Amino acid sequence: MKKAVVTGGAGFIGSHLVSELVTRGFDVHVVDNFAGGRMEKRIHPKAAYHEVDIRDYNKLAPIVAGASYVFHEAALPRVQFSIEHPQETFSVNVDGLVSVLRASHEGGVKRLVYAASSSAYGDQTKMPLAEDFPAQPKSPYGLQKYIGELSCRVWSEVYGLPTVSLRYFNVYGPNFDPNGPYALVIGKFLLQKSKGEALTITGDGTHTRDFTNVRDVVRANMLAMESDKVGNGEVINIGAGRNASINEVAEMIGGPVVHVDPRLEPAHTLADTTRARDLLGWEPAVTLEDGIAELKKASGFL
Repeated sequence: MKKAVVTGGAGFIGSHLVSELVTRGFDVHVVDNFAGGRMEKRIHPKAAYHEVDIRDYNKLAPIVAGASYVFHEAALPRVQFSIEHPQETFSVNVDGLVSVLRASHEGGVKRLVYAASSSAYGDQTKMPLAEDFPAQPKSPYGLQKYIGELSCRVWSEVYGLPTVSLRYFNVYGPNFDPNGPYALVIGKFLLQKSKGEALTITGDGTHTRDFTNVRDVVRANMLAMESDKVGNGEVINIGAGRNASINEVAEMIGGPVVHVDPRLEPAHTLADTTRARDLLGWEPAVTLEDGIAELKKASGFL
């Protein structure tokens, strides 16, 4: 059995990766300090769990050693949290990544797949967003994830560690935490609907996001693990290639809405997925309508 390590594997996206890797017959090891809480439905009985902070190199290195692949999902991901706690998030999101890169290089890892973020783009004047656009992060989190991409490229160029960075766009899907850092809008709306509350929209609701289903994200990770066209620190968008306004999402979920003051965030996101198609053979498969319908059904709304 080939060994795979998933940092943050007890989180939303990481837990889906763990399930897929177990299904594929890997010996899966999860590194997670459960800073985001522990949800039993995200714990896979056939994976090994190590409650370790990724910054603790001495504990991390023996877990990573001998792994064929590392999927680095661990992070403190909230934009607003990073604004309020820039030093803490930098420590985890940058220093923690360097610890994982070092352990991967010294442990003989064949490839590291890094969970990057579309927040690196910030506000851009052109859409869709292509990977060769200059990064313009608007938050400490966006900056930290961009530094992570650069770090992966350097570790490929200087140390010979094969890496690839996947820029996720607004990931949502089953088993996300409606109070957690991913898919905040969809998760929050579903939770409010379940309580019979109005759906809370920040600003006028015309800002758009490229909502990407977690199953598509997992498939992209598997292709990034296997593709012979990547491994030199490439940055690749993983998005649906279609955006929807927050007002449209509220309409899909249904119910009364209420508007509150806007917050600091990019007005629009939309992924150019050409590079993902060319380098990974990946294209999105799950529509937003189908993804939301699945979540509504699971919540008992259909």
